[in-house]
Amino acid sequence: MTVPEPLETALDQIRSAVLDVDRLVRAVGSGRRRGTQPDPSRVEIRAVDLKAGRLLQVVSTTPSGPLTRNLDPDGAGPQVEALLAVPFGNWHVETAETTFQLRVTKRGEAQLHRAATSGRAVLPSAHDRVKNRLIDPGDPLFTVLGADADKRRQVDAFLRLAEPLVRKAFDGDRPLSVVDLGCGNAYLTMAAHRFLADHRPGTRTVGVELRADLVERSTARATRAGLDGLTFVEGTIAAVDPGLGRVDVVLALHACDTATDEALARAVRWQAPVVLAAPCCHHDVQRQLALGGGAPGPSPYQAITRHPILRERFADVLTDALRASLLRILGYRVDVVEFVDSRHTPRNAMVRAVRTGAAPTQGQLEEYSELVRQWQVTPELARRLAPELAAAVGG
Repeated sequence: MTVPEPLETALDQIRSAVLDVDRLVRAVGSGRRRGTQPDPSRVEIRAVDLKAGRLLQVVSTTPSGPLTRNLDPDGAGPQVEALLAVPFGNWHVETAETTFQLRVTKRGEAQLHRAATSGRAVLPSAHDRVKNRLIDPGDPLFTVLGADADKRRQVDAFLRLAEPLVRKAFDGDRPLSVVDLGCGNAYLTMAAHRFLADHRPGTRTVGVELRADLVERSTARATRAGLDGLTFVEGTIAAVDPGLGRVDVVLALHACDTATDEALARAVRWQAPVVLAAPCCHHDVQRQLALGGGAPGPSPYQAITRHPILRERFADVLTDALRASLLRILGYRVDVVEFVDSRHTPRNAMVRAVRTGAAPTQGQLEEYSELVRQWQVTPELARRLAPELAAAVGG
């Protein structure tokens, strides 16, 4: 584990690496120190080749948008010094030979990790296109997780689905309470917390996982990545108390089979304003369709369930359609979207739900009732929320 050292000493090394324009690839300052709000909120420094020679290009993220400056390296010392004085929580610096990861601890000390730069370092040119990622690819989080480019793209895709819902559901920048039910290896839990805590300081996130070894590993990773406000607890989805009081956002990402229904039921009973669920396998409805070895379903659609492979795929669609219908009846606005590209996983649907509290329409009730009647299935979510469903229908 990296031993803390004085922040000023660590920043001296960062300063030297940034000002060495012959070796610098890029430097990124991001995140925030405890009790601070950096301005700019992020900065990226690169070496670029222009007609005037090699310069330092500084791109700062400000409330009014990106601000770009090109600095003469010979006179850039004071400007770089000013950027290092901004209370960023992290610095990521790549040079031709060395990669530096600096994280500022709660006590204001530095944890500085140095490693040989992997692969062939290429100095960026002025015309390189920098992709706008919601979490910078150089964030220490990805180093802790050992995330490759594909994993970083999945993180970005997930955040782009979540961010608009969260922004519209919660005004301003008040802290949020987030629960991830069945968080598994928790890489998306950590990414969601990093993003939300950077934009809404004070956000707390609890990851719930049944396996004690995963809870222990995730806790250690969160500490190494400097994810203050993120904790993990061991327990079942149906019974765990996350200890947050109000729950604003519920995540259930690739919970297997009816574990997704357990998570959705908890979210409904918490009246969580935002729910994001990416289901995994759908065995429950598939078993119901296969009962008796026949081919249940309305005529002439028995052909869909006669063949096991088609029955399996149809069960996925039917299960998530029923979940979406039930959430609408219980006061949510729902859409089902592609989570990540199917090249990464065939389980790539996401149910996004925002609580409105609206009573169900007669059309919604009839649509759901007819769907379960014709296909002769009883969704697990309906079993778990039977009292709430009866109240909604009766109301």
